[in-house]
Amino acid sequence: MKNTVIIIPSRLKAKRLPNKPLLDIGGMPMIVHVLKRAQSTNIKNIFVTTPDVEIEKAVYNHYGKVIITSHDHLNGTDRIYEALTLIKHKYDIVINLQGDMPNISPKIIELLNNYMVKNPDIEVSTLSSLLSNNDMKKKNVVKVQTKEKINFNEFSDATDFFRYLYNTKGNIYHHIGIYAYRVKTLKKFILFNKTHNEIDRSLEQMRLIDNNINIKVGLTKDNPISVDTNEDIIKIRKTLK
Repeated sequence: MKNTVIIIPSRLKAKRLPNKPLLDIGGMPMIVHVLKRAQSTNIKNIFVTTPDVEIEKAVYNHYGKVIITSHDHLNGTDRIYEALTLIKHKYDIVINLQGDMPNISPKIIELLNNYMVKNPDIEVSTLSSLLSNNDMKKKNVVKVQTKEKINFNEFSDATDFFRYLYNTKGNIYHHIGIYAYRVKTLKKFILFNKTHNEIDRSLEQMRLIDNNINIKVGLTKDNPISVDTNEDIIKIRKTLK
């Protein structure tokens, strides 16, 4: 996939889990687990982007490529865009793979990329899984509502993203934090001002929704753990021991 690049944003400064990317999981730092999942796909252009030399060293020790970016970025999307400006090759699709999903399946990364390749008019896509009763009330589990009910491995339009589930009616799924952008659309995103919904919900994808950029959402049977709490660390260590 020569026209696709995977970029994994990562930094040490985290509110709830300090040094999260370097936390040991089964003998390897978390960021390395994510890197290896990306390397197991059919996409060969893969970079970690970070402002931290400690992460750079961990990635280099496992033969990964690193792009050092500014400490000033407030989110991973801005960091990815800077990284793209530092890469000489011009890509059509960039996959924003979060550095805190160490058990993500390479197959769902490929699912997202294949959808973008086959549908050149799509600007942004992301993934979801079925929402469990246990996760409905969890603030750290982001929910996505879609225009239509989705079958596995199919896509529909996102109509809203939120943390609190006030109404169980409609097509509501567990959002998975991976995105595929057309690079030209990512540039638009960076130029848009933050919106009220983005700030209020702490969800940067609302900037796209509020600016009428359509986001396609795919449904997968996989539900990777997004490590955000000490409880998540315990869970992922049991999963990947």
